[in-house]
Parts: sequence; C-alpha cells; structure tokens
Amino acid sequence: MKGTKQNGRQFILTSFFFILFLCVLASINQIRFGSWLKFGRCQAPFHSHNSSSTNFLRENSSSDDIRILLGILTLPDQYHRRHFLRLIYGTQSPVGAKVDVKFVFCNLTKEDQKVLVALEIMRYNDIMILNCKENMNKGKTYTYFSSLPEMLNEENKAYPPYHYVLKSDDDTYFRLANLVESLRVLPREDLYYGYVIPCPSMDPFNQYMSGMGFLVSWDIVEWIRVSDIPRSHLEGPEDRVFGEWLRDGHRAKNRFNAKWSMYNYPEPATRCTHELWPETVAVHLLKTQEKWIRTLNYFNVTKNLKPSKLYHIP
Repeated sequence: MKGTKQNGRQFILTSFFFILFLCVLASINQIRFGSWLKFGRCQAPFHSHNSSSTNFLRENSSSDDIRILLGILTLPDQYHRRHFLRLIYGTQSPVGAKVDVKFVFCNLTKEDQKVLVALEIMRYNDIMILNCKENMNKGKTYTYFSSLPEMLNEENKAYPPYHYVLKSDDDTYFRLANLVESLRVLPREDLYYGYVIPCPSMDPFNQYMSGMGFLVSWDIVEWIRVSDIPRSHLEGPEDRVFGEWLRDGHRAKNRFNAKWSMYNYPEPATRCTHELWPETVAVHLLKTQEKWIRTLNYFNVTKNLKPSKLYHIP
C-alpha cells in the first residue's frame, strides 16, 4: 500500500514537470514566432493610407525603387504622336524605378475624339483627361498638377503614389535610365529639377526651369492643390509662371539644374543647344520625324533587337 502511494506521488511529480516543460517550450516557440512576424512586417509594411501604418511606410520602407509619374502634355488629336511616344517609352526599362507615362489633355470636344480616345484608354490606360478647356498658357499646367492628389491618393495604396511628378512636352525625349540615376542622390521633398532659364545660367535659383520638362517632388504637388498662390496666378508662359509660384510660396528649397544633360536639339544652334552626347537626360524640340530618327540612332535604341526568322533587317 505504501509503495502504491509513493508510485502515485512520483507519477504526479513527473506529470507536473512534463507539463511545466511543455509550457516553457510553447513560450519559447511563441517568442520565436512573434519575432518572425515582426521581421515579416519590416519586409512588407501595410499600405493603408488612413492608418498609422502610413507613417510606417513613409519612414521605414526599405525599398529603393523610385516612383515617377511622367505626364506628357499634348492634344487630343495627336493620335500618331502618342502611338510613337508609346514605342519610345515602352522600350525603356530603368532598373530600380517605376516610371508611369501618361498623356495629358483637356476635355474632349469632338465626337471622333470621344470614340478614338476611349479606344486608346481601353487598350493602353495611359491617358489623363483634365476638366479644363484646351490651352497652353492659361492654366493647363496648373490643372494637371492640382488634379493629381485627388486622382492618385488612394486608401490601401503606397503614399506618396509617386515620389516625383514630371511635366514634359510631346517634343521632348527623356532617357529614363539617366533620369532615374540623376535622381537617386537627390532629396524626395521640396525638390525642383530641370533645365534652368535663361540658357547661359547655371544657377537653379536664378529664374525657373524650362517647359521642355521639369520635375517636382510630391509634397510640392500637394501644395499646388491647396495653395491660393498658384490658383490666383494662372496666365502667362507656363514654365515661368510655375517658377513664380514656387518663388512666391517659398517652396523648392532643393533645386537641381540638369544642364547640360538636358538641352535643345543641336540644330539650329542657339545658346540652349549642344551636340548629342551619351550623358543626355532629355532632348527638346524634336519637331520633325527626321530629328527624332537622328536622335534615336545616336543613342542606338534598337541595339537590343533580337534576331528572328520573322524579319530581315540588313
């Protein structure tokens, strides 16, 4: 009888220590699992725009990818130019960046536009139609920039939707890889980038950036939307007026003069031109097919064309 009681106590003690061991083991595993969860969050933060995780994304994202919106201001009837530019930009794939190219114009006014542009949107999804009357120097650039926050800020998406927004003319050729590389070392806030005017100047604070193509950081885009300064000063040469907004609003403390990586086409020679060269970011005033072809040949843009039995190119 006494031996039975002793065996019972030993069984209870053994069971107790076994249960305690299991509890300790479970605690250790829970700690390890929690660590893996934290590691996973660091690698893939939530993208909710209306929660505290928004700040987490802004401050702690480990991604080096630069997000750029390239808006090409053009006209609804420029169908052939848009198709041509789709070829130009569709064959460029800069590493470490996401560059979205959009064609920007004001409200459609003709029946053929409504049909043909609708087909383009269905096929390519690369068109922005602004709520404005088509114009060059009476507020189209303002409408473009001021419309973007409402168009692009979405819940459950990365913020900002783009680090930089670029406005370009449809006669400008941007070499996206060189553009991206030039931006890597630059600030992502309060930035104004482009070809400074007047042409001989190298001081980005002198006047303003040429309308061939200028870029600003997203915080400036949001400022344009809410500020009365741009809204009350719309008319005039759009690149000069844009620079005046930034001056009057004490914005763009970070400025980058991309001269002479940006320039006008070499012919006719002016103080704003020079010969084509490998370090080019953008060439402006490509008004004819001949100038486009000479430029594309210089940069050897078809060098990656793979041989095929489907075509014969001598």
